[in-house]
Amino acid sequence: MPRIVKPTELRAHLFEILDQVLATGEPCEIDRGGRRLMLVPVQFPRTSRLDRPFRNALNCTFDELVETRFEYEPGDLP
Repeated sequence: MPRIVKPTELRAHLFEILDQVLATGEPCEIDRGGRRLMLVPVQFPRTSRLDRPFRNALNCTFDELVETRFEYEPGDLP
């Protein structure tokens, strides 16, 4: 069950409440005149550095990237 606090308590203990929400993962509700707000931790998926937006920028495999081929002979150059 989430902890319920009033805005004055939130103001007095903001950083402690934020740390508690992050540490426990339990949400905290703020009761403001009968209306409720909720502080919840956001769970970001763990990703490696390769799972960033530029991962598919080259549109090739790693082996294709490091492979070196020469389609011409050195004497073929003008």
